[in-house]
Amino acid sequence: MPTKLYLMNMKILSVNKFYYNRGGADKYFIDLSIELEKQGHEVAIFSMHHPKNLASYYTKYFVSRFSFNEGSKLNFLKAPARIIYSLEAKRKFKKLVNDFKPDIIHIHNIYHQISPSILDIASDYKIPVVMHLHDYKLICPNYQLFVNGKTCEDCNPKKYCNCIKKKCFKKSLAKSMLAALEMYIHHSVLKIYEKNINTFIAPSRFMKEKLISFAWPENKIKVVINPFSSELLNEGDTQNTQEEDYLLYYGRLSGEKGLKTLIEAASLTSSSLKFAGVGPEEENLKKLAASLNVKVDFLGFKSGEELKSIILNAKAVVIPSIWYENMPLSLIEALNLGKLVIASNIGGIPEIIKHEQNGLLFKAGDQNDLASKIQDLKTIDKIAMKKSASSSVKEYTMKNNAEAILKIYQEILK
Repeated sequence: MPTKLYLMNMKILSVNKFYYNRGGADKYFIDLSIELEKQGHEVAIFSMHHPKNLASYYTKYFVSRFSFNEGSKLNFLKAPARIIYSLEAKRKFKKLVNDFKPDIIHIHNIYHQISPSILDIASDYKIPVVMHLHDYKLICPNYQLFVNGKTCEDCNPKKYCNCIKKKCFKKSLAKSMLAALEMYIHHSVLKIYEKNINTFIAPSRFMKEKLISFAWPENKIKVVINPFSSELLNEGDTQNTQEEDYLLYYGRLSGEKGLKTLIEAASLTSSSLKFAGVGPEEENLKKLAASLNVKVDFLGFKSGEELKSIILNAKAVVIPSIWYENMPLSLIEALNLGKLVIASNIGGIPEIIKHEQNGLLFKAGDQNDLASKIQDLKTIDKIAMKKSASSSVKEYTMKNNAEAILKIYQEILK
């Protein structure tokens, strides 16, 4: 059968626990669904009810709202059934599958709020499943391979008791026990992901190699690099923007992002900083900046044209992560806009940043090395590096990304 027939008028059931722009993974899920529809395919959504959700015809199939973070005793008592195997999600997903009759199912983040119970429905109906990996949850109970300020792989191979020993899930013994139990049942007893997923999509070669090192099969993992946001397109005028004297970080304000290192480096170079984002470390970062006499403007959450203006006006964008960054959207977006980027040499970042060609790399967690790279901004060929930055990621559009995903669907359906 000709290839083209596989790519026309497909019915795709797209699944993610959030249906609003809560984070990068959720934004990608929404943007991909929109792009697939633009390319002529029918997309149904399965998600969780939430007051911030986008409008959808498929809301009637969504599972009830559940938060693992609200902390009520009732929620915690309900948590094991919801996290390990949600009968509600399975029942509602079956109804949607019966009504929509998808050709393929593409799941994103389903952990906790939806659970992998829906995979048994896919298996019953013999519908192929693609899983997009936005974090390390398949191999790590706390998603991050990061605990107590350091990268961690102690659960390899399937030694989930180490999660309990380190209390690595939200620093809670009870929650860590539940996370370890979830991993044990899903991966050692049911093997529900292993049996029911046809293909895993990793946004970096680093993530693929890390999964292989945890004994996941290489032949089931495809790499598709994240695209830059359609809200932050390079419209050809970025080189004429008048830059201001500040370094920018934008994203979540949390420990694994290495913002302590950035503030310390700024104190060594008398640099001014702007942080666009929110997160649990905001107050601690404000105290550190005050103690080191570093000027940091905490701008809060920014998006769209306002964020684009902040990026373009920055002297450089800094990505100082100390965890295994997969493929941060901020990296692709900043480079696309022709910005100078200084980033940690960790995770998937060095797959994109080539030192002194389209950006600068520094040793993760090393404030002195970061300070040295900040000083290098005075001497590098900025014009050449900015041109190299934008050209190095020009193919990572949402359109090209969707076409790569469709090619994977096609291979499975053959």
